[in-house]
Amino acid sequence: MQIQRVVLSLALFLSLPLFARENIDIIIMRNGDRMTGQVKGLDDGVLSVSLPYVVQTLSVDWSKVARITSNQLFIVKTENGSVYRGTLNTAEEEGGKPVKIEIVETPAKQSAIEQAQIVQIAETSNKFWHQFNGAVNFGFTYTKGNETVQYTLASATEYLRERWSAEAKWSSAFSTSSGVTASKRNEITATCQHLLPWNNYFYAGLSDFLQSSVQGIQLQTSVGGGIGRYLKNTNRATISLLGGFAWQNTQYKRATFPAGTQNLAAALVLGEVKLFKFNKTNLAVTGQLFPVLSDPGRVKFNMNAAYYIKIIGNLSWNMSFYGNWDNQPPPHFQGSDYGTSSGLSWTFGMKRDVRTGLAGINF
Repeated sequence: MQIQRVVLSLALFLSLPLFARENIDIIIMRNGDRMTGQVKGLDDGVLSVSLPYVVQTLSVDWSKVARITSNQLFIVKTENGSVYRGTLNTAEEEGGKPVKIEIVETPAKQSAIEQAQIVQIAETSNKFWHQFNGAVNFGFTYTKGNETVQYTLASATEYLRERWSAEAKWSSAFSTSSGVTASKRNEITATCQHLLPWNNYFYAGLSDFLQSSVQGIQLQTSVGGGIGRYLKNTNRATISLLGGFAWQNTQYKRATFPAGTQNLAAALVLGEVKLFKFNKTNLAVTGQLFPVLSDPGRVKFNMNAAYYIKIIGNLSWNMSFYGNWDNQPPPHFQGSDYGTSSGLSWTFGMKRDVRTGLAGINF
């Protein structure tokens, strides 16, 4: 598909170094170690630091950092949902008191935040291309005995601003075996999220485009939106919940059984749980429930899960699961489609995951 090539090419293009800056950021650890380089960002309790004399980006335990100084612009998010934009410095504190990070937005506007309260730091600037993060996943299996071929591809690109973000994802799965009809699944999702004035609340607009040979779906277009809240948002775990409404148009394949086109209105409930372990593992699970309002009694459910184990640098090994269920599909059509895969994942920017998240509306 041409659109798949465009999305994947965009992800690969954005992975190239789009700009460079001086290696003058200073990081001092609690044990006295000192590093001078570039602070790339903070996510999942991991501070990413680039040093001019080290090939790979270093992953530093955020809780072990004693001081940090950078004149680069960053977007800083805290546990209570507050967002700041500015340069970084460590406030002078008396012994025994919690370390505080100063965020200098302007010479007249500075904020001091306890280090433990900061859950994300992302590079930013006034230039458009400097705001992107992303990731690419690939998995492949071949078995000669029954001529089985399986592959999975996925990519994600995110654009981040102070109080809003936009993201696009693409995933593709293909499986074929001797004497069996090939199975294909392609999906493109997009989302835009904006923080509300109240701490940890946000609203989001979501869309999804799905093809599934197993369920006989030629093209399923879904659009929805709602209000969400981060129930937990720390350097070890993130839990969020969103409620709203969605609309869907589904065109079924008519090669064997006529099903026509369906238009459905549904309530929308999305939940996401992400767990992190410093520089080692990352687990993300997303569930999406759709009680169909225009067809009472019909319920659709979608689930995605991904487990990552870091290998080296930005390279990880992952296992993932996807599943779609419909308790009242059209006659003679499958009510479920699910599968698992494993492979390699490579990230750029501060992106950690391409398989889950609130962008995945699919009902």
